[in-house]
Amino acid sequence: MYFISPTKGKMHIDQMFEDIMDFVEGDRQADYRLMVGTDSQPGNSICFVTAVIIYRVGKGARYYYRKFYNKKSLTLKQRIFMEATYSIEVANYLFEKLVEADKNINIQIHLDVGENGKTRDIIKEVVNMVLGCGFEAQVKPASCGASKVADKHTKSMAKIG
Repeated sequence: MYFISPTKGKMHIDQMFEDIMDFVEGDRQADYRLMVGTDSQPGNSICFVTAVIIYRVGKGARYYYRKFYNKKSLTLKQRIFMEATYSIEVANYLFEKLVEADKNINIQIHLDVGENGKTRDIIKEVVNMVLGCGFEAQVKPASCGASKVADKHTKSMAKIG
C-alpha cells in the first residue's frame, strides 16, 4: 500500500510510518493525534482517498494520502461504510506499528458524516462500527481528516479518474 506525501512524494505505508515517527521524535514533549479519514467522490468510477494526518497539537501537522477507484455503483450509505472500512484498515495497520514501536498515540477515525445533510441518518451506525473496532470516531465538523484533507484530493482526483 502506497501513500503520497505532498512534500516527499510516493512512499510505502512503512516509509510513511517511519516519517510519522521522525515527526514525533522532532518534539517528544508535544501531544500528538493520528487521524485517518476517507472520502469518496462518485463519477464514472468512485474515487476514494484515504488521508493520514499526524497532528502535533498546536504546532502543525503532516499528512499523507492514497487514492484508488471502485467501478461498482454504490449507494451513499454503502460509500460511507466503505470509507469507514478503508480508514479502519489503515488505522489497524498503524496501531500495530505503534504497538511494535512502543508508542502511545491516540488514533482517531474521521468520518465524512454529520448532523446536517444526507448522512445524518447513519451517524450512529458508522460511529458504532468505528468504536467497535477500538478507535475514537470524529464526525463533522470535527472530522477534518475526511471532510477537509481527503475531500480536497477526491475533488481534484475525481476529475482525472
